Amino acid sequence: MDLTVKNFPIFLLVLLLLPLLASCNEKQVYIVYLGEHSGEKTYNEIEENHHSYLFSVKETVEDAKSSLIYSYKSSINGFAALLTPDEAFKLSEIEEVLSVLRSQSTKYSLQTTRSWEFSGLQQLQGSKGFQLKEDLLLKSRYGQNVIVGMLDSGVWPESKSFSDEGMRPYPSSWKGICQSGDAFNSSNCNKKIIGARYYIKGYEAHYGPLNRTLDYRSPRDKDGHGTHTASTVGGRRVQNVSALGGFARGTASGGASLIRLAIYKVCWAMPGRGKEEGNTCFMEDMLAAMDDAIGDGVDVLSISIGRKDPVSFNEDGIAIGALHAIKKNIVVACSAGNFGPEPATLSNTAPWIITVGASSIDRKFLAPIVLGNGMKIEGQTVTPYKMEKKMYQLVYAAQIVNADVPKNISGQCLPGSLSPNAAKGKIVLCLHWNGTRVGKGWEVKRAGGIGFILGDSRTSGAELVADAHILPATGVNYKNALKILNYIHSTKTPMAYIVPATTELESKPAPFMASFTSRGPSTVSPNILKPDITAPGLNILAAWSEASSPTKLDQDHRVVKYNILSGTSMSCPHIGATSALLKAIHPSWSSAAIRSALITSAELNNNLGKPITDAFGKPADPFQFGSGHFRPTKAADPGLVYDASYMDYLLFLCSIGIKNLDSSFKCPIKPPFPSNLNYPSLAIPKLNGTSTVERRVTNVGSSKSVYFVKVKPPPGFSVKVSPSILFFNHIGQRKTFTITVKANKVNKGMGKDKYAFGWYTWFDGIHNVQSPIAVSVA
Repeated sequence: MDLTVKNFPIFLLVLLLLPLLASCNEKQVYIVYLGEHSGEKTYNEIEENHHSYLFSVKETVEDAKSSLIYSYKSSINGFAALLTPDEAFKLSEIEEVLSVLRSQSTKYSLQTTRSWEFSGLQQLQGSKGFQLKEDLLLKSRYGQNVIVGMLDSGVWPESKSFSDEGMRPYPSSWKGICQSGDAFNSSNCNKKIIGARYYIKGYEAHYGPLNRTLDYRSPRDKDGHGTHTASTVGGRRVQNVSALGGFARGTASGGASLIRLAIYKVCWAMPGRGKEEGNTCFMEDMLAAMDDAIGDGVDVLSISIGRKDPVSFNEDGIAIGALHAIKKNIVVACSAGNFGPEPATLSNTAPWIITVGASSIDRKFLAPIVLGNGMKIEGQTVTPYKMEKKMYQLVYAAQIVNADVPKNISGQCLPGSLSPNAAKGKIVLCLHWNGTRVGKGWEVKRAGGIGFILGDSRTSGAELVADAHILPATGVNYKNALKILNYIHSTKTPMAYIVPATTELESKPAPFMASFTSRGPSTVSPNILKPDITAPGLNILAAWSEASSPTKLDQDHRVVKYNILSGTSMSCPHIGATSALLKAIHPSWSSAAIRSALITSAELNNNLGKPITDAFGKPADPFQFGSGHFRPTKAADPGLVYDASYMDYLLFLCSIGIKNLDSSFKCPIKPPFPSNLNYPSLAIPKLNGTSTVERRVTNVGSSKSVYFVKVKPPPGFSVKVSPSILFFNHIGQRKTFTITVKANKVNKGMGKDKYAFGWYTWFDGIHNVQSPIAVSVA
C-alpha cells in the first residue's frame, strides 16, 4: 500500500471509519411495531406475516427465520428480531411499519402486615388478627374472580401467601398457561397462582445463555422482588408472620387476598453484578409478556419496573404495551421510580397508566445508639443480631481505611477498603453515598468489626430504610450521623452501644413522602400531572424467595419466608390490589374510571391531621404524592369519575406530536390542547396569560345529586370553574365544565420551571371529588 503523504489522509479516514462500518453490520435486537392485529388470523399466519418482513431485508430464508426472537400475536402486532442498523432502517421505510425501536435494558428499581391497616382497608384488634372492613372487602368478595398479572422477577410458589386452600375454581375466561422450567412445573400453579410464564429471549440475545447459578430459567423467583410484590397484591392471610425472627409480627395479607395471580417473569440477574444491585428487564421481553397477558385474560397489570431515562411514549415498551391493555379495559399500575429527591425523575408517565409514588406507614424498627457521653440517638434496622450489653470502641470508617483508598470515598466502607487490624472489635460508622447499604455491613464484618452504624445521605432527610444487616447494626439519618461524627472527633476514646431493635407502631407523622420516590413534572408530557397517587413503599413486609437471602448478598446465607423492602416497587402493588377490588365491585368501570376514583378520593393529611410532608418535614406537593395517599374504601364510592376512552388517548398523542401508535387512526388537522385530556387532575406548563380547559364527569354516586365546586387556586393564579354547580338526575349522567386559569401579574417574577399548586373539588355533602392543579408560567 502506498503510504505517501498524499494518500495518508484517505488512509486515516478509512481507519477512523472502520469502527463505524463494523457497528453498521453488528446485529442488535429491534422491535418492529405494526400496531394492532386486525382480522381473524391464526398465530401461524401472524408469524408467517412477520417472517415476510424479515425476508425483505435478509439474504436467506434461514437467516430471516433464525433472526426472529418474538412474534407478538395477541393484541400487539409486531415482532422482535436480530437486525443490523441498516436492516432496521430498511424496515422502518416500509409503509405498514409504524416504528422500529432498538432494544433497551431497563434496570428495575426497588421500585405487609401494617400497610393495609394503615390505609384503612383493615383494622387490627389485639391478638385476634385483622378485622375486615366489610364495606369494601366483602363487597368485592376479596377480588376472587379478578386476575392480576405481575411483571417482575417471578414467584416462590411454596410460600403460604400463595396457598389456594378454600379457593373456588378460577374464572373460565382465563386462557393462560403454567410454563415449566428450572425447578418449576405445572404443579406449582394452583387456584391462586393460575398462570406463570417467563421471557428471556431478549436477555439472552444481549448477554448470551443464562448462567443458571444466578437465576432459574423458569417462572421461579431467585431474587425475592417478584414474590414480594405478588404477595403484596394478593397474598392470602397468614397469621403470626414476622421478618427475621420477630420484626413486624402480625397477620400478613395482600390487599385482595382472593384474587388470582398470573406471573410473568421478565427480570433477570445481571452477569457480573451482585443481586443486591438489582435485576435487568429487556423491553422486548416485557412487551412479549404484556402481549400474552392481554391474550390470557388478565384484568389488572401491576408493573414495578421503571427506567431512569424516560423516553417518548412511542419508544417506551411499557407505555406501548399498556396502551394495548387499556383498549381491552385492563388497568395498568406502574411504579414512579426511585430517583428522587431530584425533580423531573419520573418513570411510567403515560396518562393511560396509574403512576404510583412511595410514602411511609406508621411503623418504625427502632434501634438507637447510646454514645459514651450518654447521648441517645435514634436509629432503625431489622437486623436480628444483638451485642453484649456494654460499650464498644467507636470509629469513623475514614480513620481505619487501607492506605490506597482515595480520601473522597474513605468514609464509605466500600468493598476491601477497611483495615482488619484497625477495625477488629469496633463499631464502625459508615456514610452512604456510594455502594449498597447492605454491602457496607459486609465490609465491616469482613474487616472484623463488631457492629456498624450506617449514616444516610443528606438527600434522604428523615427517611430511614430498615435493612437486614449481617451483624449488629442500625441506620441513622444525615443529621444524626453528623452528631455521631462530631462525638468521635471530640474525644480520644469514643464509645457506643447499639440497642437491639424493636417494632414501634402508630409513629407520627405518617405518612410522609419517601425521599427516594421519583417526582414530577413529567419530562415526556408535562401537560399530565404525575405521579397520580402515593401508597406505602417504605419498609414493607411481604413474602420472599427462599432462594435469596434477606440482603441478596452472596455472603449472606440466611433463608427467610418474609422480608422487608422499600421502594416504589412496593407501593405499586398496593394500587394494583386496590384496582382489583374496585374492578370486582364495579366490573363495568373503565380503567380510566378506576384511576379517577383512586385519584379524587386520596388523602392529603397525615395522622396528625396536618398536610403530608416530605422526608425533611416540609410540606409535600402533587409532584411528590400526586393527588395524595390512597384510601381504598373511599375510592369504592367516589361520587363522580373522569372517564376517558382509547380514542381520547390517541387524540392526546396527536396533541403531543405522536401519530404512529395506531395505523387505523388519523390525527385531526387541529388536535386538541394536551391539557384537555379528560384527566382527574390538571397540569398547565408554561402558561402564557390565560388558559381554558374542558373536563367531563360521570355520576356514579346517588341517582339525584347536586355538586358544588370549591377552589383553592395556586398562589399567584386565579381559577374559575364554570358552571359552579352540577345537577344530576340519574346514574351514568355526564356533565361538562370548564376550568379557566389566569396568571396574575405578580407571577411574571416566577422562576423558570417553577410550579404553583392548587385544588378544585366537587362536593355534594357526601362525596369530595378532589383534583390537584399544577401550573407554571411561560
